[in-house]
Amino acid sequence: MRILLIEDDGVLGGAVRDQITGDGHSVDWVRRLDEGASAIASVPYDLVLLDLMLPDGRGIPFLRQMRAKGMDTPVIILTALDQISDRIEGLNAGADDYLVKPFDLSELSARIGSVARRYSGNPNPGITLGPLQIDLAARSILRDGRQVALTGREWALFEALLSRPRQMFPKAQLEEKLYAFDKEVESNAIEVHVSRLRKKLGAWIIVTERGQGYRLGQA
Repeated sequence: MRILLIEDDGVLGGAVRDQITGDGHSVDWVRRLDEGASAIASVPYDLVLLDLMLPDGRGIPFLRQMRAKGMDTPVIILTALDQISDRIEGLNAGADDYLVKPFDLSELSARIGSVARRYSGNPNPGITLGPLQIDLAARSILRDGRQVALTGREWALFEALLSRPRQMFPKAQLEEKLYAFDKEVESNAIEVHVSRLRKKLGAWIIVTERGQGYRLGQA
C-alpha cells in the first residue's frame, strides 16, 4: 500500500516509517498539514496516518475537510490525546481507527492490515486461492502445505492484486503503491517482483495483459 504519514515528532515518525516500510508498504512522511494536503492532492493514497497536533494546526479540521471533499481514503489517527471525548470526536470526524500514543508498533501494523481488509470488502484475513492458503493478518502463505516466504515488496504487490482480484493494474499504478516519493524506481522493478512471485506461488498467480498491466490469476 502507499501510505501517507502526517507526524511532526521525528523519533516517532521515523519509527513508524521504518515499521510499515518493513511490512512492505511505501511511505511518504510529512510533518505539516499543508504538506499533507499537497501530497494527498497529487497521490492516490491507500491510507493516511494522521497526528492531531501539528505545527500548522489540528488534525480534526483537516480530516473533516478531507471527508467534505468526498475523499474516502482510510484514516488512522495517531495521537497522545487519550480522553474518550477525543476519540469520539476523531471517529465522528471520519477516522477509521484511533491509536493512542505511546503504542506498540506491531499493533499499528495489525490495525493497518485490519483497515485495509475492511476497505477491500473482505474483512476475513484467511483466503484460499487454488493451492495457496493465505493469512493476510499473519502475512503467511502455504503452498501445498509448505510455507512460502515473501519479501516486503512482494507482499505489497501481492496484496494490491488480491485487494481487487478482477481489476487490471497498470504498471505505473503498482509502482505508486510500492515506492515512496524519495525512492528511485528501476524501469523493470515491477517485472522483477512479478517474476519472483510466479516462481514462489505458481506461474498462474499473475496474468500479464500486454500493454495494459497485471491482474490476479486463477488456479
